[in-house]
Amino acid sequence: MVAGEASGDLLAASLLASLRARWPALAAEGIGGPRMAEQGFTAWWPHHKLSLHGYAEVLGHLREILAIRSQLIERLLADKPDAFIGIDAPDFNLDVEMKLKAAGIKAIHFVSPSIWAWRGKRIEKIGRSTDLVLCIFPFEPEIYAKRKINAVYVGHPLASAIPFDVPRAESRAALGIGADETLVALLPGSRRAEIQYIAPRLFGAAAEMSRARPGLRFVVPVVTGLRHAVEPLRKQFAPDAAITLLDGRAHEALAACDVALVASGTATLEAALFKRPMVVVYVMHVLNWQMGKRMSYQPWVSLPNILLREFAVPELLQGDATPAKIAAAAFKWLDDPDAAESLRVRFEGIHRALKRDTGALATAAIESVLAT
Repeated sequence: MVAGEASGDLLAASLLASLRARWPALAAEGIGGPRMAEQGFTAWWPHHKLSLHGYAEVLGHLREILAIRSQLIERLLADKPDAFIGIDAPDFNLDVEMKLKAAGIKAIHFVSPSIWAWRGKRIEKIGRSTDLVLCIFPFEPEIYAKRKINAVYVGHPLASAIPFDVPRAESRAALGIGADETLVALLPGSRRAEIQYIAPRLFGAAAEMSRARPGLRFVVPVVTGLRHAVEPLRKQFAPDAAITLLDGRAHEALAACDVALVASGTATLEAALFKRPMVVVYVMHVLNWQMGKRMSYQPWVSLPNILLREFAVPELLQGDATPAKIAAAAFKWLDDPDAAESLRVRFEGIHRALKRDTGALATAAIESVLAT
């Protein structure tokens, strides 16, 4: 198995639990993180080696990434595992899967690349590289069926991991937030480059909001290993705001908050599953931005908007992601409880659509592939 970042580590860990229930003697190895390790996974390399953002950052680490991939493929071809499961990270995993499939090793990709949003031609490579694609959104298998690619909808693991009825009061108590206090969650991303580009904007927005309403509280869930990068930015951009850095605990923060300021990515779906109003923010290297714009098919970047097919939540990207605009968008949610309630109901619909027994469905699909 190969998972390349925190969200992939979470997805892989959920899958591993189901695979081990089916095959108790399962041996799982490759590239992964701490959640996978809790499920007995042996990491030859830590997942943060692949947790890079966009073309600019990847180019800076390309030699190391290519060396890891080459060594990984060599080892897997020698070991001949029963199956290889690539968790997301398509730019890394699809090349691995293609070589393994050609050697007769079953190649499975968990989380379809977003071919419906950009780089649609990649579907041909996916077909050559995989024996099975495990899809987390219900509209994806139909796209693959048109190309006769084996794809199965298994639901999104987060929809099962996150309770439908949000434990708001318990989460606020655990974080020390009073019933009458207003809490804003800042989620700047799980990658180093995201912290570099996005965290200053979110902290700047927190400073603006705090000056406008001094009683506001803020929490920032920080991915393991990145606190040293986040703390100086907090001091630089929001030294006077009431901000608490949390070691992880993103789900508690989302359950407890009144509004979330979130980097586009899996965290936006998590916020939607916690039925929280949000402001989606994304900033990246200008080269990545220009290339991404040319390859994009849809007007939305955040998963809640893509699933709802409209701008249900504001998206502030690149030059629009100023602290003032982010703060203003957050205040709109805080000052319009009817709009927040309407959004909550729509997010309930997303939760129902994505909630499946993902582990059991994925395990059954994998077993079917292994039997062929």
